[in-house]
Parts: sequence; structure tokens; C-alpha cells
Amino acid sequence: MKALRYFGERDIRFDSMDDPRLESDRDAIVQMEACSICGSDLHIYHGHGFSEDVGFCVGHEAVGEIVEVGRAVTRLRVGDKVMIPAAVGCGACRSCLSGNVIGCENNGAGCYGLSAKLQGVQAETFRVPAADSNAVKIPEGISRDQALMMTDALATAWFGARNADIKPGSSVAVIGLGPIGLMAVDSAFVMGAHVVFAIDPIAERRALAAGSGAIALSPDEAIEHIREATHGRKVDCVVEAVGHDATVDLALRLVTRRGTVSVIGVQQSRRYAFPLERAFAAGLTFRIGTCSVPEEWPALMPLVQSGRLKPERYISHVMPLSSGAAAYEAFDSRSAGALKMVLVP
Repeated sequence: MKALRYFGERDIRFDSMDDPRLESDRDAIVQMEACSICGSDLHIYHGHGFSEDVGFCVGHEAVGEIVEVGRAVTRLRVGDKVMIPAAVGCGACRSCLSGNVIGCENNGAGCYGLSAKLQGVQAETFRVPAADSNAVKIPEGISRDQALMMTDALATAWFGARNADIKPGSSVAVIGLGPIGLMAVDSAFVMGAHVVFAIDPIAERRALAAGSGAIALSPDEAIEHIREATHGRKVDCVVEAVGHDATVDLALRLVTRRGTVSVIGVQQSRRYAFPLERAFAAGLTFRIGTCSVPEEWPALMPLVQSGRLKPERYISHVMPLSSGAAAYEAFDSRSAGALKMVLVP
């Protein structure tokens, strides 16, 4: 089969690799119908990956059709259209069965496309372990593109907003307006925020946030503007969706006393100087972590089905899988309005 494979810094190739095969009776093989590039994939693209492996298939966001199932798979059949959560678990422990695959009690937690251990989904076909748990039929009323956005990006945005303790009447700042940040803006309004400040250096992304009702700001004006707008109080809740030390610093400077900062930008910093004294004095809540996608779906599915959330509107490009290298380059450089890059066979 053909797949997008990582061979080093900025070296993603559309290349041949072995077809996936069932490695357990609980596995399934899925034929990819659409996949997408996540902002966290750029860590790998930049050569700052999560393993030393090379040659593996990348990507962790996909939807497709079941083409083969193991003998122990009972909930899925060949021909089912499914959405694939970015992270997987064993599918049998208490945590996995509750949707918390990150907390898998049998050391089965993992993410597609970070190494050769679990090959990615930016491929013509891919293997899903413990398929009854790690693949879900696309519900009626949810389109292919909506389902694709729910495999990671929308779920992470909702998780980040939920972790920020957003309530009716909250004031909110969202830092970083990639697809996840933009959907965090939408999520904040659905949760009842009375004002959302949306911060990003790119004017086109600020315009998208403003179209959702946010007050769009560039980073260099954010602190002064928010202090003035809130009469010095600053905001109740901050969602940081970038993953840089500087943006975490900004989040901590924007939050009010007894406020909450939620960091969902993928972090690889090992020496961040957290201002514990200031956070202690202000009584801040600081949360950071990755999303367990299935845990967020019960809340998200009806919101998408009813049109309250429209994640598909942030898809900027649909390109063939064979153009994957160009898609990564455009996404990395943010050229031609690149926002959410979707790849199809």
C-alpha cells in the first residue's frame, strides 16, 4: 500500500510500505476515506518527534470503512463506516470502557503515528487494535468531515474548554487560533461564555474567530486590551492551544485571581520556569494534558448533530494523499490560508 512516512526533519514521503495485517483476533483493518494533519504532527515534521524511529507511517486522525475484522470483533462488520479516536487503549479495562483510554490500566494506551509501534493512519489502509473499543460507527446526522474533525481536533478543543472551567457568564481568552483554538472559541460560547478574547499573530485566523463572535487580538496588544476591557480584572478562564513557553506565560498573565488556565498545546518543554509563588498567591488552577477522545463524544455528538458546533468549517484544503508532502509544507508555512489539511485517497 501507499502511505505518508517520516524519514527525518521535513522529510515526509508518499511511499510504499507493507499492508497492515491483523495481529490479534480483536483487530480490524480500515480503508481510509479521509485523514487529516494535526498541529502535533508538526513536532514530528520538524524532527522533534516522540521516538527515534524513522520510516514509520504518520498521522492519528482518520475515518474510513472496515474491510477486515478479527474473529473476536463483535460490534463491527465489514462495510461499517467508522471514526477512529486518535489514541487507543486495551479496550477491556475499567478506564478504557469508560472512555478514558489515556488511563488504560493494562498499559495499552498509545497514539497512532508517533513511532513504528503503532503505525499511523495517513495511509490507504491501517490497523485498529481492540477495534470494538477503538473504532466507532459514524452516527447518523454526522458527515464524514464532521466525524474526521471529531477524531481529535474538536474533542481536544472541547476538553480544553472544559478543563478551563468555563461556565455561563465566564470571560475567556483563547491563545492560538489553529483549528483547535478556533473550535475552543466555539466551545466556550456553547458553554456560556459572555466574552471570548481570541489571540493569534495571523490576521486571517483572527478574522475567523471574530466571525464566531470573539474579540480578536494580536499577541502584542492582548494584555493591555484585556486589562482595559475588564477594568484590570483580566479573564476567568484561559485556553492555551499552542504549546510554547511564551504562550503559557501569556496565559498566566491574562488570568484573574482564582481563575483557571487550561493548556492543551502539545508540550515538549522540560525546563519551564513555572511561577509557583505568583500562582499560589493568586489561587490559580492550572491544568495541562492530552484529551481522551471517546470521553468527550457523549457531549459533542448531539452538539454536532444539532448544528451547535460546526467543526467542518475549519477545513481549508482537501488534497490527495499522494500530495501529502506538499500538504505538510503548506501547513507548516501557513501558506495559502492553510488551516486544516484533509487528505483523501
